[in-house]
Amino acid sequence: MRTLFILIALLLFTITPLASQTISYEISFENAAHHEAEVKVAYTNIEKDVFSVRMSRTSPGRYALHEFAKNVYNFEAFDGKGKTLKVDRPNTHEWQIMGHDGSVNISYTLFANRGDGTYSQVDETHAHLNIPATFMYAPALKESQIEVNFRVREDLNWKVATQMPLVSGTTYSALNFQYFMDSPTEISDFNLREFKVDSKNIRLILHHSGTEQEMDTYFEKVKKVVLAEKDVYGELPNFDYNTYTFLACYIPNASGDGMEHRNSTILTSTRSLAKGGMEGNIGTVSHEFFHAWNVERIRPKSLEPFNFEEANMSGELWFAEGFTSYYTNLILCRAKLISPKQYVEGLGGTFNYVWNSPGRRFFSPIEMSYQAPFVDAARSVDPVNRDNTFISYYSYGSALGLALDLSLRQKNLTLDDYMKLVWKQFGKNEIPYTIQDLHRSLNAFAGNEFGDRFFNSYIFQSEMPDFKALFETVGVVLNQNSTVPYFGVAISVTEKNKAIIQLNTQIGTAAYNAGLDKGDVITRINETGFEDGQTFNDIIQQYKVGDELKVDFVRNNQVRTTMVKLDASSQYTITFDEMASKESLAERSHWLKID
Repeated sequence: MRTLFILIALLLFTITPLASQTISYEISFENAAHHEAEVKVAYTNIEKDVFSVRMSRTSPGRYALHEFAKNVYNFEAFDGKGKTLKVDRPNTHEWQIMGHDGSVNISYTLFANRGDGTYSQVDETHAHLNIPATFMYAPALKESQIEVNFRVREDLNWKVATQMPLVSGTTYSALNFQYFMDSPTEISDFNLREFKVDSKNIRLILHHSGTEQEMDTYFEKVKKVVLAEKDVYGELPNFDYNTYTFLACYIPNASGDGMEHRNSTILTSTRSLAKGGMEGNIGTVSHEFFHAWNVERIRPKSLEPFNFEEANMSGELWFAEGFTSYYTNLILCRAKLISPKQYVEGLGGTFNYVWNSPGRRFFSPIEMSYQAPFVDAARSVDPVNRDNTFISYYSYGSALGLALDLSLRQKNLTLDDYMKLVWKQFGKNEIPYTIQDLHRSLNAFAGNEFGDRFFNSYIFQSEMPDFKALFETVGVVLNQNSTVPYFGVAISVTEKNKAIIQLNTQIGTAAYNAGLDKGDVITRINETGFEDGQTFNDIIQQYKVGDELKVDFVRNNQVRTTMVKLDASSQYTITFDEMASKESLAERSHWLKID
């Protein structure tokens, strides 16, 4: 679909005079010390009397609104002769310009101080630019070609890295609005490493304060991830301009994040390679590069074309984000960047979160995906009940990806081969898919009975697979210690020896059934207060499952009492089965690609 979009744009350039123009952007950073950038844009051949420019309200890879216009000021508009033009503001993100002579030149100041995959950051270490958070656009000229001159700070030895092709000097181009908005740019004194895979150039741009040796070591890890993920699909995508770029920024003033784009990804972290980043940051590399197939080209129809004016809602994120999350650590294991034992035991966190969440009684994976505009770095001030109603589509989809993989292996099939099929059917030719398409593809791949059962039980509904049985097929044990007592909520003991409930109590837990809620302050249990140094969990472990505790607590300045009957812990552990059969061990080796 995106390829078709680009081809259509090329035809428009040759046919339509209005579309054949080039919009010229310029950005400079003289006041980088105070996080400001100065932006200028030149438009020509404008036919309408009222010319509108806007700041985006969201960004590729994000699903919630972020209102980038809030960081724009000093806006001015001039005609081709330098005359100041009248500007109206019909809404928060739009500027309407009148009285022009067919040309409009605008300028504005951008404040930018968050270095992640959504926003922009300008300071004397770098200009980290997410394009929708940085540049205005003209809705009437979305088909026009774009050139942008990044006026770098030569005194800071800045260079430009982006997926956009170079025109000359520090000027880069984008075929159209959609490609421009999807092209994050890192401008700094970065390091560069690159290697070729099947004639395609893979680049690592790294802005950090570490050594060349650290970068070389990290680059070897990146290469292993790239090759392991290529093995899943059998080939790399046809990257535009034959290049894929990792834009990594590991500095103290960044904010941890990762964000996929068509031919590049943003990777940000406060962890340096020397202080945990060598191991801690590589998972984001694995996740985001997998998106080069799954979401950028194997793309939900619900996200095409990406809407920069409204929140983007998709029911397929359990697959686009969730299955990508399943592969994130699996790839690290296959690439021998973590051990099989680390990988398997690390499944416990996601499994417990999904398995024990009451949210499944409210929403299916499809409906969880619909929640993205409310949770994807969105902001709100009113309390919500997500502890009881929401499971991240990343985690939910990851657990279902694991279940599907292990289930397929019982039929001598694999999820890798299903992903190859989906890639060939939809991703390679960039045909957007629907949930029904995925369902039909699984039916064709594994049989109607298998495919219908998976989708009807686990996608359209909220049932959970039999993980205990599935794990046994690969020599893995799922265990639960039913003798460990569980109060049912996260509690912090304060310096004044009071315990405050910090989260909404989850439906069905002991605390919830006893009527306890977020914000309640527990002062005594069985007439006994807390001592210095005690943790709440230590106190609970003195009792047994089924014990009833008299709990005194304060709510709204009123002293109250309730009875809490302790449940058994709902937490599971996932470990290797030391008594596994040869068949299970062979299947485990095949799954994890253990030599």
